[in-house]
Amino acid sequence: MKAGKQSIGRTVDQPDANVRFYLLHGPDDAQSRALGERLVQALGASRFLLPGGTVKSDPAALADEAGAMSLFGGARVIWIEPAGEEIVPGVEALLEGPAPVSPVVAIAGSLRKTSALLKLAEGSKSATAYASYAPEGADAARMVSDVGRRYGLKIEGAVAARVAASCGNDQALVAQELQKLALYIDASPQSPKALDHDDLDAVGAELVEGDLPRLADLALTGDVRTLADELSQLPHAAQGIPIVRALQRRLLMLAPARARMERGESADAVMTSLGRALFWKDKNAVARMLSTWDARGLATVAERTGRLEQELLFSDAPEQAALGEELLAIARAARRR
Repeated sequence: MKAGKQSIGRTVDQPDANVRFYLLHGPDDAQSRALGERLVQALGASRFLLPGGTVKSDPAALADEAGAMSLFGGARVIWIEPAGEEIVPGVEALLEGPAPVSPVVAIAGSLRKTSALLKLAEGSKSATAYASYAPEGADAARMVSDVGRRYGLKIEGAVAARVAASCGNDQALVAQELQKLALYIDASPQSPKALDHDDLDAVGAELVEGDLPRLADLALTGDVRTLADELSQLPHAAQGIPIVRALQRRLLMLAPARARMERGESADAVMTSLGRALFWKDKNAVARMLSTWDARGLATVAERTGRLEQELLFSDAPEQAALGEELLAIARAARRR
């Protein structure tokens, strides 16, 4: 069945036990992933990652895993990312077989209207399909308010718009930021509290002066000289965490796109599917990043970036020094690739 914008929140927050398969597709992979995570949380489950290649080579593996009990007890959600037409036989076996123990989530990216996987999910009462598009303007602010309610935050228009802008309208990053803000002001669903601009200033939830996401892009494209120049001109008051999170946002977009290229999709097709998720001025840079980095390299950068964030959060060392060293290391690695 096809889910709409008004119903998808209820679908993942109050899952129907009869739904075996959730196809989350569309150009906004971050939103699809965030919706899948909401389902996992609603079920009190853990994710079990199943590669699409495994389902392709052994279609019965999907139904087998969905029907198996967890070795350690507790609920599971079978998670396939990236997913494409290669999993159709496995999904057919899942939908036609006995009721599984665990539901399946597939993060598929953009699909054509003629997609067999999309038709299969939309045509089955035991499946849900939803297309994710990057929110803009008022929709982005509403998205922030909706996510905030899950953590006990009451977020009005201007504050919601500020959070959306600082996170690039990325729902996954919005959720991360709002979780931290809820902890900061001691908000919870049982004890909701209003979030205001002072709270954002205190936690440093937004980017500071200048076009700081550009630093992340310069690193990933290997522009060592320009990156070094811009780091030297960075305002002394600039914080490292917002720049790190700009880098993490870019990596969250690049990783699934590169994975699709490595399973056979052309670079042009992948760039076209990113569509509205990209500003026009970023398209050339993103194309260079996708041609420069393979999936393993992006995973390594993501791991190092996560460690850097922890160091910046919990270390007394100067933020700009550690940040500059890591960004330049990434840029040099890109030059060597």
